[in-house]
Amino acid sequence: MDYVSALLPPVVMAIFFTALVVTIVKSQGGPNKGKEDAAVDSALARAEAAQQHKPAAS
Repeated sequence: MDYVSALLPPVVMAIFFTALVVTIVKSQGGPNKGKEDAAVDSALARAEAAQQHKPAAS
């Protein structure tokens, strides 16, 4: 029975990791993809605008 107790934690972790990857893949895209993309685009635009308004260091 030692082999069962030795194999149980890796098997449980493998199942958990597989479920996590499946959940992440399934949550990509969908109806909220446009909102997520717009939020990222606006954050990048704000960062670029802030960087352009900084005075150049001499």
